[in-house]
Amino acid sequence: MKNIKVGVIGMGRIGKIHFDNLKNQIEHVEVLAISDPFFTKNVGVPNISSEELIQHKDIEAVIICSPTDTHADYISLCAKAGKHVFCEKPHDLSITRVLETLQEVRDSEVKLMLGFNRRFDPNFQKIRSLVQAGEIGDVHLLKITSRDPAPPSLEYLKSSGGMFLDMTIHDFDMARFIMGKEVVEVFAVAGAFVSEDVVLAGDVDTAVITLKYEDGTMAVIDNSRKAIYGYDQRLEIFGSKGMAKVDNNKPDTHILYNQNGAHGALPLNFFMERYTMSYKVEMQKFVDALLDDQPFPISGVDGLKAMLIALAAQQSVIKNKPITIREISEEKVGAEYSEQIIVK
Repeated sequence: MKNIKVGVIGMGRIGKIHFDNLKNQIEHVEVLAISDPFFTKNVGVPNISSEELIQHKDIEAVIICSPTDTHADYISLCAKAGKHVFCEKPHDLSITRVLETLQEVRDSEVKLMLGFNRRFDPNFQKIRSLVQAGEIGDVHLLKITSRDPAPPSLEYLKSSGGMFLDMTIHDFDMARFIMGKEVVEVFAVAGAFVSEDVVLAGDVDTAVITLKYEDGTMAVIDNSRKAIYGYDQRLEIFGSKGMAKVDNNKPDTHILYNQNGAHGALPLNFFMERYTMSYKVEMQKFVDALLDDQPFPISGVDGLKAMLIALAAQQSVIKNKPITIREISEEKVGAEYSEQIIVK
């Protein structure tokens, strides 16, 4: 079997994870180059400019892990160069720019996959399979808890697009993935309680979001930028036949009982540890789809729909009322095109 030849743009935390998986964990792929002017470590492949990497005659696919404000431009360049793309979320902070690049990708007939790694976590995969098999019965309510161990830097916060587009967007994608249906309305309340940097950035760090689906069922998401006990990632789904849940992953499952109470290990510290397996599986699925000439498991439209939910949540906080996805879509792209997005 042939090897898929790839290049990686951006060697920050996520870029290093994907590079190491591609280089050492995944078969039938070869990393020909990386591009990051601030990364100086020798990793055995050339570190070249992003333009050189995208135009490299042997590179078939590009892994984009650079800052958010570069994603859409790199996707456009890849589409013009005929390179397939894996891009970390979000695609861009502008709906208009997202739509432009999605059209460029379609016109060039290259494939685009967005990086929503949580879909490939074995625990969440099991919950989705239970839902699909009818084991939960008629599903009424999904609950997602997602709390980071510490807020990011002020510099990062200023360019992130806000918590809903940067952090909660993973939960919005999971809400669609687990339930297998579309969100039609969002109501969010939020505040800044844990970080002065968040206040300075004009953002929020704590939120509760209620989602309503097309059939009237619901999801509730709660977020925090700072959980002092670690990376809190839990999910529960409830229906007519019962309930299923996923608790936090921990380094071990011991519990010490003594005169002061019961004590166990804290949750894994952050996403690099918690989602080690899902990042590997995600990239394996990307490579397999290219080898087999199959559609990617997560499309650019999936990213767009998660982004619309995030924008609705932002507006809900500002206006203190429920916001429909149709309202946001029509406001950003106009009524005619909005209908195409919602039904696609």
